[in-house]
Amino acid sequence: MEKKGIERRACIRFEIPGATVNYKVFRFSPKLKRTYDEEFCPILDISRGGLRFLCQNKLDINAKIKMKVSVPGERIPLEILGKVRWSAANPGKSYKYQTGVQFNPYGEKKKQNYPGSLVKIIALEQKFAQEEDSEDSRRGGDFEVDG
Repeated sequence: MEKKGIERRACIRFEIPGATVNYKVFRFSPKLKRTYDEEFCPILDISRGGLRFLCQNKLDINAKIKMKVSVPGERIPLEILGKVRWSAANPGKSYKYQTGVQFNPYGEKKKQNYPGSLVKIIALEQKFAQEEDSEDSRRGGDFEVDG
């Protein structure tokens, strides 16, 4: 199968079954909304650099958002800042949109993500990306056998 375009992602994407995200969009208004815009949105995949999730609202490109990523079995959600890079219709599904978010850089400066968040994502990557690899090997990989 040919790839269309150039793959620009430098990080491995992986799935975490049952993971959800709560998000709120930063708005420039005198009355800041303290509650989340949507909660318990299913995460389709995540990487060190961003995530893709399902939601009911179309988010504006370049919107700055704060997210709480909840992983089954983890007591404390991962808080992370990012920017919406794309939002597309998800026709015929219970969630109206898919949204892709790029995480802000990791560091100690204002509007950067806490470096410990990266450590946590790497640990999740090692756990869940290995599970996906072992499932592929049990299925025989991604090839067909003529029979």
